[in-house]
Amino acid sequence: MDDKKQLYEQKKQDPSLKLFVILSKAYRSVVDQVAADIRNKGLNTTDFGVLELLYHQGDQPLQKIGDKILLASGSITYVVDKLEKKGFLKRVPSESDRRITYAAITEKGEELLNEIFPDHWKQIQAITNGLDKEEKEQAIQLLKKLGMYAENLK
Repeated sequence: MDDKKQLYEQKKQDPSLKLFVILSKAYRSVVDQVAADIRNKGLNTTDFGVLELLYHQGDQPLQKIGDKILLASGSITYVVDKLEKKGFLKRVPSESDRRITYAAITEKGEELLNEIFPDHWKQIQAITNGLDKEEKEQAIQLLKKLGMYAENLK
């Protein structure tokens, strides 16, 4: 059996590549739908991600925001500056450590999220309705397991 044929036979028996392709396509489809919903609300996904983080988890050190919403650290200052100019968040110096500055959502930012988040949540429910509740729970567990395994390969 030549190398090309052998590789083809291995590929047929191992679903790894197919899983990767399907996962990538599904991710892209879901993210595109969510991004379109966020744009319809007058924000981009990064701005929304920062505001949503602060809205649901409270004040956050600027240095930690990038890790939590998968944003490059160099972009944090730009995004925070932009949201601060719009009055959606403010910087709050740490009382215990002068090196740390927190981002805090403002009342205006909370009002915005109170207004748009319920519809956004409904849109996410609609996007993920291709799976029933049990399938969603299974997908959560399987994708978490896959992600943790991949993270530990570093």
